[in-house]
Amino acid sequence: MKKILALLLAVLMLASVLVACGGNNNTTNDTKSGDSNGDPFYGEDNISLLVWAPDAIVSLTKELCNDFIAQYPDKTITIDVQAQAESEAATQAMNDLDKAADVFGFACDQLTKLVQAKALAPVVDDYLEDVKSRNTDFSVSVATKENTVYAYPETGENGLYLVYDKSVVTDEDAKTLEGVLAACQKAGRKFIFNVGDGFSGGAIPFTGGMSLTGLTEDGTQIFNDYNKDEVLDSMEAFSALFHQYSDTFMDAAPARIASGMDPAELTVGAGFDGSWDTPGVTKALGDNFGAAKLPTINIKGTDKQIYCFNGGKLIGVNSHSKFPEASQVLANYLTQAAAQTKRMESNGWLPSNKEVQESDAVKNSPALNALSEQTQFSVPMTDVAATFWTPIGTMCAALYKADDNSREALSAEFDKAMANVLDE
Repeated sequence: MKKILALLLAVLMLASVLVACGGNNNTTNDTKSGDSNGDPFYGEDNISLLVWAPDAIVSLTKELCNDFIAQYPDKTITIDVQAQAESEAATQAMNDLDKAADVFGFACDQLTKLVQAKALAPVVDDYLEDVKSRNTDFSVSVATKENTVYAYPETGENGLYLVYDKSVVTDEDAKTLEGVLAACQKAGRKFIFNVGDGFSGGAIPFTGGMSLTGLTEDGTQIFNDYNKDEVLDSMEAFSALFHQYSDTFMDAAPARIASGMDPAELTVGAGFDGSWDTPGVTKALGDNFGAAKLPTINIKGTDKQIYCFNGGKLIGVNSHSKFPEASQVLANYLTQAAAQTKRMESNGWLPSNKEVQESDAVKNSPALNALSEQTQFSVPMTDVAATFWTPIGTMCAALYKADDNSREALSAEFDKAMANVLDE
């Protein structure tokens, strides 16, 4: 009997060992398969991804995606790249996350609402430290919400700079807005500043000391402790110049700058532009291409630096993607140094990658240097309420549209704009 009991105990012990070692095929394994075999896709295959990219880089994004597929010949991957404006990407994604792109580019001011909608899958641990170390602190900060990095930085500082035709505006003229306007007027050329757009027009109150500091829990815009009188001083100074140079100043989209500088037209002498238009302007002006940080403006006898928004382009991963691991691998690939270099060369986008920023291509670029210099005179474009853009653009447009530009009238415009921004 003792021998039988001993045999039974031995069998039971062996069975328990087999179960502990995985003998039960129904046992759940919480460890991803890639942890043991080095597969960055963690076992995903027969992968089909949709990517959204702005129209200007659709062709390049297709090229990069094809290169990505070629790097993984052991995987079956198809990628469909479609055009989608970055300014509308968040709205389109949130309309139906199950049908939205797996990987998509968007402007950093949309990060908050995407996070609130739980539309983004945060950057995975596999890439997190590399993303932080390879990119500038600013670009990582605009991709971060509540200490979580929710997207991959695609560009560096994405603000405004002054572009000018050197045959019209000298480097000395370019230092002040008054000098730029006088030079353009003398040559019979236009100066373009899209003040009716909240992104560009925001430069006017920002130059007066206003900035944005976040959003309340219900999404209401929070401002710094600005001085209204100083903001009105800035508004008065800009308004006076708009009226003084009414034959020269033009409120138009930045894209109008390149066409107006084309040798076939030659109607524009200078303008406030962004890196996204640099290739077209460079082609139009050739050796006469000039670039500098935004100029100063004289406010009550003092030359003050013009400030502007400073944002960044990001690439996010849809939290509803059917291929979450592959989407992370692709988003990481599309934002590495090689991809950023190609976008810089083809479209003039300032890279966020530190290594690329130190390259001769960046250091020898007047436009990218101007953007980098302007960074210290900028307001980060993060946590911007949806109610900000139209009221501020309308207020700034009134500075040249309205016949009455008295301080009282400007104060009334300011109060109305702020009430609309705050949805009061």
